[in-house]
Amino acid sequence: MRLKGLEGDEKPLDMAFHTQICRFTTLLGQFNLQKFVSSVRKVKLEENSDSSWLQVVGRHLSEKSFYAFGFCSEFLLTPEDTLLFSYEASGDKRTARKKAIFHHKARKANHASRSICGRKAVIVRNLDDGNRTFHHLNLTLERVWPGLFVDKNGNYWDVPVTLAADLASVTSDSGASYHLCLQHISGSAKNLEGKESSEVPANLLPGIYLKSAFSFKKNIDFWRSQAKKLKLVQPYDFFLSSPHVSGTGLVGVVATALVGDNSLRSPLDDQPKDYRRFDFYASGGKSAFFADLFASLSFSAQYGNFQRPIFDLTKIHGRLNVPSGSKFISAATCLAQNAYKSEQPSLEAVQAVCPNATFSFQQQIVGPFSFRVDSEIAIDLKKNQGWKVNVENPVFAMEYALYVLGSAKAVAWYAPKRKEFMVELRFFER
Repeated sequence: MRLKGLEGDEKPLDMAFHTQICRFTTLLGQFNLQKFVSSVRKVKLEENSDSSWLQVVGRHLSEKSFYAFGFCSEFLLTPEDTLLFSYEASGDKRTARKKAIFHHKARKANHASRSICGRKAVIVRNLDDGNRTFHHLNLTLERVWPGLFVDKNGNYWDVPVTLAADLASVTSDSGASYHLCLQHISGSAKNLEGKESSEVPANLLPGIYLKSAFSFKKNIDFWRSQAKKLKLVQPYDFFLSSPHVSGTGLVGVVATALVGDNSLRSPLDDQPKDYRRFDFYASGGKSAFFADLFASLSFSAQYGNFQRPIFDLTKIHGRLNVPSGSKFISAATCLAQNAYKSEQPSLEAVQAVCPNATFSFQQQIVGPFSFRVDSEIAIDLKKNQGWKVNVENPVFAMEYALYVLGSAKAVAWYAPKRKEFMVELRFFER
C-alpha cells in the first residue's frame, strides 16, 4: 500500500493486519491417587476371595472414576483481545464443563504521528482507531455450561448455564473507578453432593443480575526511603525494593437490580432480627433493587531493599474490610443506643460492627528465599464465653524470587484448613 505525503511524494507504508494466533494450548490429565489408594485398601479388606494385590490394582486402574482431563486454548485476536476455550471432563461425572471467555484489555495511550524517512510527519491512524469505545475499559464476556460454584458453607453447586458480561474502568493508584456486571443464570442449581435439604444460595437462583459499583481510592505514603540502593546489585524483586510505610483507603457504593426468580428471596432474610436495620431495598413482582456502601482500609510497611543475601526484607500488610455499610451503621447505632440507655450491648451488633481483617507477613531467609504467611482474623462472640479471636484460613508459603526476570517468583504454599498444596509461578505481584 502507498500513502501520499504532504508534498505529494509517494512513500511505502507498512500496515500490519493481526490474524488469529493461538497463544497457547494446554492438555492436562489427572489421576486421583488418594481416592485410588483408599478404594484399593477398602476392597482388599472387604474381599473374601484370594485375589492378589496386583489383580485388585489392575481392576481399579480401568475404572474411569479415578481419571479426569482438561483442554484449554487461547487465541490472540488483536493485541488487546483474546478468546479462550476450555473443556473439562471427569470419569465419575457425566456432564463435561465447557467455558468460553472473550477478554478485551484496556489500551495504552496511542501515538498517531509517525515520521517517514525522517523528513516529513504523516498522520497515520490505526485500522481500529475508529472504535474508541473500549480503549480505556476492560471488557470480559463469559459463557459457562454448566458452572461450578461454592457457597460460604463449602457446598458445591452445579448451575446449568451462566452468561456474564463485565465492564470495568482501568484501576489506578488513586482516584475514582467504576465496575458494571451483567449476569444471567438459566436453570435450577443442584447440589453437587446430592444434599436435597440444602437451600440454594440466593445468588444462584435463575434470573438476571445487574450490578454496578463506583468507588474512590486514595493512597498515602507516610514514609518512603530515599536512600540509594546498592550499586551493581540487582534486587531480587523490583516491586519489593523500596522500604516504605503507606496506607490506602477506599469507599464506594454498589447497586444491584434483580429480575426473575432471584428477586423473590430478600437478601435481608438472613440478617439478625434483634436490632433495627437500615437498608435500601425495594421489590415488586419479579424484580428487586437494593444498594449498599462498602469500604476498606489497609496498611503496609516494609524494611529492607531485598538486595543483600540475608534478612534484607521484612514486610507486613494488614487490611480491614467493611463489606456492608448499612450493616455497619445499623450495628453501630444499636450499640450507641445501648450505651446511652446503659443496657447490655447486643452480641450480634458487636459482631456485625467488627470489620473483616486480613494479615500478611513476609520475611527473607537467605538470598532469593523468603517465608510468607497470609491469614484472616475473625472475632467470635458467644454468650457466656467472652471474646475469642480466631485465625481463619492460614496459608503458609515459601517463595523463590526469579530475579533474572525482574519481578517473578516460584511459590509453594500450603493451606492446612483446606488441606490444599500448590506450586505455582507468579509474575509482577506487588
